[in-house]
Amino acid sequence: MKVFVFDLLPYGQHLDSLKVNGELPYPLPKKFFDPKVATKTYAEHLDAWEEMDKLGFDGIGFNEHHCSPYGLMNSPNLMAAAAAQRTKNLKLLIYGNLLPLHEPLRLAEELSMIDCMSNGRLIAGFARGIPREYQVHNVAMADSRPRFEEAFEIITRAWKEEVFSYEGKFWSYKDVAMWPRPVQNSPEIWVPISGSKESLEFAGKHNLTITPGLVPGGLEQDIVRYYAKCLAAHGHTITPKHLSIGISAYVADSKAAAVREYAPYFLYFNQTLFSHGNFTETAKQRDAGYVSQGSSDYVRPENMKSAARSREAYRNMTLADFERSAETMPLGTPEEVTRRIIARAEAAGANSIQVSLNRGAMPHEMFIEQIRRFARDVLPALKAHEVKRVPLEDVAA
Repeated sequence: MKVFVFDLLPYGQHLDSLKVNGELPYPLPKKFFDPKVATKTYAEHLDAWEEMDKLGFDGIGFNEHHCSPYGLMNSPNLMAAAAAQRTKNLKLLIYGNLLPLHEPLRLAEELSMIDCMSNGRLIAGFARGIPREYQVHNVAMADSRPRFEEAFEIITRAWKEEVFSYEGKFWSYKDVAMWPRPVQNSPEIWVPISGSKESLEFAGKHNLTITPGLVPGGLEQDIVRYYAKCLAAHGHTITPKHLSIGISAYVADSKAAAVREYAPYFLYFNQTLFSHGNFTETAKQRDAGYVSQGSSDYVRPENMKSAARSREAYRNMTLADFERSAETMPLGTPEEVTRRIIARAEAAGANSIQVSLNRGAMPHEMFIEQIRRFARDVLPALKAHEVKRVPLEDVAA
C-alpha cells in the first residue's frame, strides 16, 4: 500500500477567540494576521516533510486554498518546489492546483519545473476548488467546469505535443513548444471528487486516479460504483490503483487517550476552519451554477443526506459527536490504527491512502511525534499490505 501524508498547512495558531456568534469573521482582516506565526508555520511544516522523507512515507499531499487560516498554501507549487529541495524520495502530490482559476500554460510550465527539480517525483492533482476561491478570484462558478476541462486539455497537450496550438473559449495559444518539459513523459494525474456526477464522468473518460468523497460509508460506495461504470464506458477497468482514500488518524496508548488528545484539534478543524467563508451545501452550489441540477442523480436515497453536505454538520459538531465517530475511526493504539486503515482500504478497494496526522493546527511537537510514532508502529504494516481486490467488483460494466 502507498502511504501519503496529506497536509493542509493551517495557520499555526487557534483563532476561536475571534469568533462572533459562533463564526470566525470572513473576511478576516490583516490586523489578525501575525507574520511571525506564518513564518514559523511554514518552517515547521517543511521540517515535518523532511522528517517524513527520512522515515519512509511514500509522498506528501499539498493543496490550494485562499484567504483563510484554513490553509496557507495559496500556491501549492511554491511549497512543492521548496519540498523538492528538502527531500529525496517523497512523491510530491499537488492535490491540487485549481485549474479554473489560473492561466493553464503557466501551470503546465510550473509543474514541469517541479518535476525536473524533484527528478520526476511530481503527481499532478487537478481540482476545481470550493466556492470561496471563486469569490476571491472573481471567477463565475458557472464557468468552473468548462474552464477546468479546457485547462486540462491545454496542460496535457503542452506536456505531450512537440508544438501545440489551441483556440478555446477562455484561453488561446499559437505555436507553443514548452520548455522545460517534465522528466516524466506525462506526469500521473489525480483528481479529488466530492461527489459530482460530471466530475466522475470526466475522470472515467481520462482514466484518472480519484479520491472519492470526504467520509467513508455509503456515499463513498456510490461514488466508486458510478466511477467504475464511467471507466467501463470508456474501455477502462477499475483497479486498486484508481483510488486513493483520505483518512484522519491518531496514534496513542489507548482509544481514550487518542480521543482526549486529538479532540481539540479535530473539533477546531470542523467547527472553525472547514467552512470559513465558504458554503458546502450541494443545494446552494447548484443555485450558484457550480454543480448541475442532476449532479447527485446516481446517489442512492439513503445516502442523499451525506451528499447534501450540510455546513451545520461540521459547524455544530460537539465533543459527543466526535466521541461517537471515534469509535470506528483509526484512533488509538498502533494495532487499532493499523487494523482500521487496512480494513478501510480493503472495503474501498484502494491501494493508496492519504493520512492526515495534524488536523486543526496541531502543535508542531505533537505533529512530529505523530509522524514518528505512525512511521515506527503503523507504516511498516501498511506498506507490507497490498490491496488486490477490485473495487466494488459487483459493479457491472
